[in-house]
Amino acid sequence: MADETGEAQLQVRFITKQEQYAVSDSPYAIQSNVQPLELNKLLNGLLKETKPSIEKSVEFDFLICGELLVTSISECLQDKGLSTEDTLEIEYLERFPAPSPQDCLMHDDWVSAVHTHGNWILSGSYDNSIHIWNTKGQHKLAIPGHTSPVKAISWVSFNGDQAVFVSGSHDQSAMLWVWNVSRNSVECVVTCRGHDKGVECLAVSADSKCFATGSWDNNICLWSTSLSDEDNVPVKKKQKPEQGNTREPTSVLKGHREAVSGVQWMDFNTVVSSGWDHLLKIWDCELGGIKQEIAGNKAFFDVDWSPLTSSLITASADRHIRLYDPRSTDSIVKTTFTSHTGWVQSVRWSKTRDTLFLSAGYDGLVKLWETRSPKTPLYDLSGHEDKVLCCDWSNPTFLVTGSCDNTLRIFKSKHATGNA
Repeated sequence: MADETGEAQLQVRFITKQEQYAVSDSPYAIQSNVQPLELNKLLNGLLKETKPSIEKSVEFDFLICGELLVTSISECLQDKGLSTEDTLEIEYLERFPAPSPQDCLMHDDWVSAVHTHGNWILSGSYDNSIHIWNTKGQHKLAIPGHTSPVKAISWVSFNGDQAVFVSGSHDQSAMLWVWNVSRNSVECVVTCRGHDKGVECLAVSADSKCFATGSWDNNICLWSTSLSDEDNVPVKKKQKPEQGNTREPTSVLKGHREAVSGVQWMDFNTVVSSGWDHLLKIWDCELGGIKQEIAGNKAFFDVDWSPLTSSLITASADRHIRLYDPRSTDSIVKTTFTSHTGWVQSVRWSKTRDTLFLSAGYDGLVKLWETRSPKTPLYDLSGHEDKVLCCDWSNPTFLVTGSCDNTLRIFKSKHATGNA
C-alpha cells in the first residue's frame, strides 16, 4: 500500500522492555521511508499523550529483528528480505547518551596502560612511571620503580584505607604495590620475575587472589596476589636492586608461538589469551593445558571477555573487531565491526551494559559500539592527536583513554535512566 507521495506505508507495533516508556501495542500506520529521527518524534508524541509525567523528550534507539536501525525502515526491510505487508515489531530503548570530553591529563611520555576502579584511575607510561588520579582529574601520585615502559596495570583490591594494584613492564617484571589512601603513600611489596622478555599484558582474577601476565617471550605466567610470603613458594629474600621480595610464578602456560598481546580471566580456572601468532587460546589453569584454540586472520592485539554475555571481543591488525562465542557449535565469529582505519589496539566491554564496548585504534579514535549495530559505532570519541593505546571504563558513563600524544583523556555522559 502506498500513499499519495508514492511511498509504501506499513503497520508497526512499538514494544519495549523499559516499562516507564511503554506505549500502547496497537499498530500504527507510518511511511516506510521514515528514519530513527522521525520515529523518535512519533514516539515522544505518543509518550506526551499517555505519560504526562515524562516532561522532557527522550532519545531512543530502535531495533528491528535484533539490529539497531541506522537507515530508513524500507532499507532495513530490503536488507533483511522482509515484506512491508506484515505488521512490523519495532523494539525501542533509551539511547546511551553521547560521552563528552571532561579532562585531559598530561604525562611525560606515551600513555600505554589504564585501569579504573570507582573514583580512581591508574595509568602506566613509557617513561617507566605509574600514576594515580581521581575521576575529577586530580593527580595523586607519580610512582617510579620500573626500569622500562609500563605496558599493563590493574587494580587488585580495595580494603578500607588500603588499595593493592599490579603493574607489568618491558623490564620483564610485574610489581605488586600497596597504596595507603589516607597517607597517599605507596610501597612495592613484591617483584614478580618469571618472564624472559617484556610483560605486555596482565589481568587480575575476579576473586582477586591471582593474576596472569602475558609476555613477548610467548608465555603466560600465573601469580598469587598474596602480600605475605607464607602463601608463596618459592620466594627469594629481598635483594638489591629489587623492590620488595622477589616471587616466581605459580605456573607457566606455554603454547603461543609469538608475543602474547592480551590476557583475561573467564572464570577462576580459565584464562583466554590473544597472540601475534593469529591465535586465541583458552587455558585450563589447573591442568596447565589448552581447552580451546581459535585461529584468526591477522595478529591479535587485545582480547576482552564479558561475563554478562559469555562473549569475547578482539582487536586485530586487519582493522576489524570481532565478537566470538566460544561455546558456538557453528560459526564462532558472531559479528564483525568495521570502522577503524588503522590497527585496533585495545577493546573493553562495558561492565554494566551487556551490548556496549569500547575500541581504541592507531587512527587516533576511540569508538563506542553497540553489538546490535555492527556497521556503525554509536559514537566516535575524538580528541587524541596520535595513536590511542588503551581504554577502560568502570561504570556506565565514565570512560578513560590513553594515547601516544602523552595524554589520558576522561569522557563522561549523562546516565541513561533505563537498562538496555
